[in-house]
Amino acid sequence: MNIRLFTTPICPYCVTLKRFLEEKGVQFVVINVLEDKAAQEEMIEKTQQVTVPVLDIDGEFIVGFDRKKIVEKLGIKEED
Repeated sequence: MNIRLFTTPICPYCVTLKRFLEEKGVQFVVINVLEDKAAQEEMIEKTQQVTVPVLDIDGEFIVGFDRKKIVEKLGIKEED
């Protein structure tokens, strides 16, 4: 599974999502869209959004920390 997290260093939701993925043992690549203009353009083109975080899971883009969608897509088991 190829997972990329589009982020900026000043985004609190990005930090929260990154921590969540790390706690669940998910391997992912962090892309700082302030430094990587090509990635920023790709993110905007694919999502029609300029906000982060954006998670790319095998080409499916999830905008924001949509926990339900992310858990479902990654098959993460969560305790109630």
